[in-house]
Amino acid sequence: MKRAQQQQVLEWSFTSEQIHADPFNTVQVDVLFTQPDGRELLLPAFWAGDQTWKVRYSSSQRGVHRYQSRGAATGDTGLHDQQGTLEILPYTGENALLRHGPLRLAASRRHLEHCDGTPFLWLGDTWWMGLCERLRWPEDFQELTADRVKKGFSVVQIVAGLYPDMEPFDERGRNEAGFPWEKDFSCINPAYFDQADLRLAHVVRAGLVPCIVGSWGYFMDFAGPEVLAKHWRYLVARYGAYPVVWCAAGEALMFYYLKPKSQEEADAYRQELRQKWGKLVRYIRKLDADRNPLTIHPTQLGHDQVDDPGILDLDMLQTGHSGYPSLGPTVDTLEKSLAHEPRLPVLVSEVNYEGIMESSREEVQRFLFWSCLLSGAAGHTYGANGLWQVNTAAKPYGLSPHGSSWGDIPWDQAYKLPGSGQLGIGKRLLERFRWWEFSPHPEWAEPHQSAERRVACYAAGIPGQVRLIFIPAETSWAAWSGNLKIKGLEKAYTAFYFDPKTGREYPLGQAEGDWPAPKPPVFQDWVLVLEAQT
Repeated sequence: MKRAQQQQVLEWSFTSEQIHADPFNTVQVDVLFTQPDGRELLLPAFWAGDQTWKVRYSSSQRGVHRYQSRGAATGDTGLHDQQGTLEILPYTGENALLRHGPLRLAASRRHLEHCDGTPFLWLGDTWWMGLCERLRWPEDFQELTADRVKKGFSVVQIVAGLYPDMEPFDERGRNEAGFPWEKDFSCINPAYFDQADLRLAHVVRAGLVPCIVGSWGYFMDFAGPEVLAKHWRYLVARYGAYPVVWCAAGEALMFYYLKPKSQEEADAYRQELRQKWGKLVRYIRKLDADRNPLTIHPTQLGHDQVDDPGILDLDMLQTGHSGYPSLGPTVDTLEKSLAHEPRLPVLVSEVNYEGIMESSREEVQRFLFWSCLLSGAAGHTYGANGLWQVNTAAKPYGLSPHGSSWGDIPWDQAYKLPGSGQLGIGKRLLERFRWWEFSPHPEWAEPHQSAERRVACYAAGIPGQVRLIFIPAETSWAAWSGNLKIKGLEKAYTAFYFDPKTGREYPLGQAEGDWPAPKPPVFQDWVLVLEAQT
C-alpha cells in the first residue's frame, strides 16, 4: 500500500500488454478512486510514452482510499481493472499551500479560499512563456521562483506550451524536449511535459499556485476543438492532483493578429467562439471532477468569453497596457464585473506590465493594486515587460506577429523592477486584517474617487473595526492642505500612515468623528490605516 501525506501527489504506472500503433489517440485509461467517505472520482490517466500510462492523485481526506483502472481495451489486463489501496496521512510539513489544501470558491462568492476554509489572497505574476527553454531549468526558474516567494506572491500564470504572440511551433516556444505537440497536432509530446513537470512541481513546493493556461485563444483555429480537448485531458491528468487553477484559454475571443474581419463577421465569429469555449470549459470541469477552480482569461471581461458565465469559478479581467489612460477604465471594468450575475470573485489578471512601452512604472503598479483591492477585487495580477516573454540579454524575444517588439529588457532585470516588491508589501499589509470581509466605502474619505474621477482616494474596510484609505500622490495635496476628511468614525481609532513603497509606518495617534487627515511627511502615495481601539 502506498502512503502519502495530505495534498502530496502519488503516481501509478500502467503498462499495456498489447502493442498499440497509435496509443495516444486510440487508448483511453481512467482510474476510479473511492475516498474514505465513499465519494468516487473518475480521473483521467495520461499517456507517458511507449505503452505506458500514468495517473496522479492527491487528497485532503485522511484514511484508506481505493483505486481501480478502467482501460478502453478491456482485454488488456495491463490497463484494465488494476486495483489497489493507498493511505492518506496528516500533513506535517511547513508548506502553507499543502497545509491548507487546494483552492475553491468561498461561500461569499467574492474570494477564493483553501479547502480548509482559509481565505486565499491572489497576488499573481505573469510568466506566460515560463515553460520554454529560454527560462533555463533549474537555475533561472528557481531564481525567479525564490524572488516571487520572498516578495509574497501567491500565484503564477503560465501557459502550457501553446503560446501567445507567436505562430504555432515558433522556435522561441520550445523547451528542452521540443514542442508540446507534433507539428501537425497528430500526437502530444510526453517529453515536453516531463520537463514542464519539473518546473510546475517546483512552483508548488515553493508554495505558489500555478494558474495553468491551456493555450492562447487563437489555437481554437490553429489546432481545433478536438485537439484542444485532448490537450486539456492531458493537462488535467498530469496536473489535476496539484493545487492549481485552470484557465481554459488566454484572450479567448482574440483573433490572430493578422487575420482581418468585418464587424459583422467578427460578431458572428465571437459568438461561435463563446459556444466552443463554453463546451470546452464544461469538458474540463467534468474531467477534473470539480477539484480545482476554473476560469478563462479574456480580451476584457472573462464572463463574456463563454456562453454561460455560471460555468466559471473566477472572473478574470484584462484592462489595457497604455499606462495612465488605463487607470480609470480598469476600475470601471472591475465595478462592471462585480455587479454582474452570477456573483464571482473578480481580479484583474492582465494590465499595464511594468515598463511596457517605456511606461507603467511603479506608481502605476501601486495605483492599480490599491484601487482594485479597495474596490472589491479578490486579488490582482502583476506583470513585468521582458519577463512574460522571457527576454534574455543575449537574445531578446524579438518581433511579435504584428511586426514590432514589445521591448528588450531581459527577464532577470525585469523581475527586479520595483513594482513587484511594492505590491508584495501591500499584500502583507492587507493580510494583517480580515481582508476578505472588506467592502468598498468611498464615502469614508472626502474627497474620494467616483466614476467621474478615478484618480482620487479609495477607501474600504470593515465598519467599526478597520479602515484603509489609499491616497494617490496626485491627491495627497488634499491631506497636505488639511482638506482630506475621514468621515463618521463610530469610535476611537488608532491611525498611522503606511508607506506603500517601503512598508514603513508613521503613527498619527487617535482619530474620532469627522477627522482631518494629518499632513503626510512626503508628497507621494500613502495608505492611511485606522484600527478601532478596544
